[in-house]
Amino acid sequence: MEDDKPNWNLPDNRRRAFHNFETIMRYSVGIRAPSVLPLTKRIDRRIGDMPEVRRITGTTYFSAMVVARDATVLFEAYAPDFTPEQCHSMQSISKCVMNLIFGRLVDNGSIDLNQKIKDYIPEIGSGYAEATIQQVLDMDVINNFDENYDASYRYDSQAGAPVGYNREEIALGWRLPPEGEQQFGSREFAASLVSDNVINATDYTEYRSPNTDVLGWVAERATGRTPIEFLIEIIEAAGIEGTYHIGLDCDGVPQFAGGACMTARDMARYGLLFARNGKGINGKNVGSAQFIQETRNGRGTKGTKSQYYGYSNATFTNGRWLGHGGYGGQFMLADPDTGTA
Repeated sequence: MEDDKPNWNLPDNRRRAFHNFETIMRYSVGIRAPSVLPLTKRIDRRIGDMPEVRRITGTTYFSAMVVARDATVLFEAYAPDFTPEQCHSMQSISKCVMNLIFGRLVDNGSIDLNQKIKDYIPEIGSGYAEATIQQVLDMDVINNFDENYDASYRYDSQAGAPVGYNREEIALGWRLPPEGEQQFGSREFAASLVSDNVINATDYTEYRSPNTDVLGWVAERATGRTPIEFLIEIIEAAGIEGTYHIGLDCDGVPQFAGGACMTARDMARYGLLFARNGKGINGKNVGSAQFIQETRNGRGTKGTKSQYYGYSNATFTNGRWLGHGGYGGQFMLADPDTGTA
């Protein structure tokens, strides 16, 4: 059987790729914060003594783990081949930036989550046209995109044929298109998706990465501001120390579906921004405390039957913490009740 995964995602290369992903993306931009959130190290040894933590940090696939509360590092561990200064691919953790962006837009009255995608993007295809913004935020839309990492990346001309995740990697700029096919961007890709009925007939999450691309597009149409403008404000508010790398598609659109990279400590700083309900170290609100609270109040879609958390407003949440996972085992978790990430 032919393996349609790109070279970086083959088993022998994947770990090295995750540790150097900012060098793999075809197009990207780096963002630095003018002020850094200083972190004081005060290790709570009870964390490292937990059996679950010992197990995770002792595996061969472990890279890094940081626990921070307010501005204090309570736990920190790194694999022998990974350093505190090294960036790691965030993959789908990149998606949760939409919680901050849309929380702020709702707060200032710039957007109505009950409006349909076609109200902001008339040229969008049937895969999203009739869906509300809220449905897209909650991964509650049905279309022909298939979040299948083993699906073919070759074009299927059959009308309504499932479109696998490997096709989106072309739009992300993570691989070249098949020979003879032209490069396409994330918005063109999202607009090409189709659906006979976008309504999800179940209560369960219908996870689709292009949802995030559509949300960034809606935010731009609603405000006239580019996604990168929102992102700069958010990274500056988080006060990261290193560089936040974000991949771009061939049209220069940031790839919030999975294109971000940062250090483990900076991911903790980013998580602390959520733990502070979107309030930056510069005092500027780049999210919404009310929106984050609503995100955690039991609304949204349910995870699979084996999961104890659901999906709400571009984040995973169990009703207390919120955050996001990524392809490869990454996870960012923020607890606003205790100020911990």
